[in-house]
Amino acid sequence: MNWQGVIPAIMTPFGEDLSVNAELLRHEVDALMTAGCAGIVALGSLGEGGSLSYDEKKVVLRLCHEALDGRGPLVAGIAAMTTAEAVRLAELGAETGCAGLMVLPPYVYQGDWRETRAHFEAVIGATDLPCMLYNNPVAYGTDVVPEQVRALADACPNLGAIKESSTDVRRITAIRSLLGDRLKLLVGVDDLILEGVQAGAEGWIAGLADALPAESVRLFDLARAGRLDEARALYDWFLPLLRLDTVPKFVQLIKLVQAQTGLGSEPVRPPRLPLVGAERDAALTLIRESLDRRPSLG
Repeated sequence: MNWQGVIPAIMTPFGEDLSVNAELLRHEVDALMTAGCAGIVALGSLGEGGSLSYDEKKVVLRLCHEALDGRGPLVAGIAAMTTAEAVRLAELGAETGCAGLMVLPPYVYQGDWRETRAHFEAVIGATDLPCMLYNNPVAYGTDVVPEQVRALADACPNLGAIKESSTDVRRITAIRSLLGDRLKLLVGVDDLILEGVQAGAEGWIAGLADALPAESVRLFDLARAGRLDEARALYDWFLPLLRLDTVPKFVQLIKLVQAQTGLGSEPVRPPRLPLVGAERDAALTLIRESLDRRPSLG
């Protein structure tokens, strides 16, 4: 597991009855890999992992593994309210053919560093799979600062990467200064990707790539190649859509973009509800105007 490139955090498509839409999930995975994505992360926040039962998570991971058909690695998002359940999910990841795990802090309870460290070390230590730490203090209220990242890297030999979603690009520089190349650094906030790559990130756990994978791969490749004028032009077009990844209703919004590009469906599971009325109209206007100006990738 090299933790590089564009690795979308995929959506879980639902039918009108809110069951997992297996056919659409396979189509989504195929489209992402055909566009040049390096792999996929399933069961993350965008995948509404918290709304899926254990058995549904097993189904989703198996469907993704089958759809990938060896074209790239499958990473399972590991998030739960208890450490024991997170360990159980880590074991499920290994059973279903995952190549790696993305490990989140516990849902709901925001522990101190002693508790947070114990949780991460227990989950990462329960598997031989390569693991990526997911740091998202904005969404989860738990911030793993660079010195703590170093402590986890020292304690966990199979911790190989961090998805850094603090929204502060300086974190990438700070982690690199402490750990060198010990961990791969991946951007987890869509509207920070150009800045993040320039700071040293080697991968992107992407959201809008679920709807616009070719544009996402092109942007990342231009940034990594240092072709900044071309990257900036594409980034400027993409930013209004990338910013949809940074607001509370990011799942509904990105699913709406997916529906417009033919790669997904709008239904979400409660407590989320689909966008309606003026809110949906405004989002659709933004999406359609952006797609009307969609650049040719040549």
